[in-house]
Amino acid sequence: MIALILAGGLGKRLRPLTDKTPKPLIEVGGKVIAEWQLEWLIRHGFKRVVFCVGYLAEKFVEKFGDGSSMGIEILYSVEKELLGTAGGLKNAEGLCRGEGKILVINGDIITNINPMVTLEALEGVIGAISLVPLPAIYGIVKFDSKTNIVQEFREKPIIHDYWINAGIYGFRDEIFDFLPERGSLEIEVLPKLASLEKLRAVPFGSVFWKSIETYKDLEEVEKFLTRAG
Repeated sequence: MIALILAGGLGKRLRPLTDKTPKPLIEVGGKVIAEWQLEWLIRHGFKRVVFCVGYLAEKFVEKFGDGSSMGIEILYSVEKELLGTAGGLKNAEGLCRGEGKILVINGDIITNINPMVTLEALEGVIGAISLVPLPAIYGIVKFDSKTNIVQEFREKPIIHDYWINAGIYGFRDEIFDFLPERGSLEIEVLPKLASLEKLRAVPFGSVFWKSIETYKDLEEVEKFLTRAG
């Protein structure tokens, strides 16, 4: 059992924080994002982790080394140029193939999802995709169409009728046969698996999940980690 963290991107939306620091190494709640991820993986029994890195790859090695300080084995798959999420996974094939099941996560996610549930969902399929309810980014208003009287107002609710990709995947070894040398899991690979009915949805209804894209996301994660810690 091995976990792979996709951490090769530029993190442009968090500049200037990411001018000299890869996004997964930005500090939030007293630790860098990747450290929170590693601790999460360790709690769920993972002993081997591969970082797919490109931009400022040396910073990851400086921070984590071989992982012995955390009691795990850390390996690095280095991209000489940006390969995308599918290409990054393909580039790490030599480190991952033969494991049977691979957990793949985006390098900017903080969550308390149980990743083992996603891996356990791989029976009969090639991939399993973790889903979380859609978080609204605006206040939601319901009103009477005749009188325009507001009947309900909810500030940025979780919309449980719709599900989004949580950026946490389980894959069998066969996934490497579907991966391009360069490209996107989300655009090129997952739709193909879905068309073949080889992708299973794994919904998580009551969890914390946040993809860190903006300064506002950092603030929200900081609050969650402070409460949880």
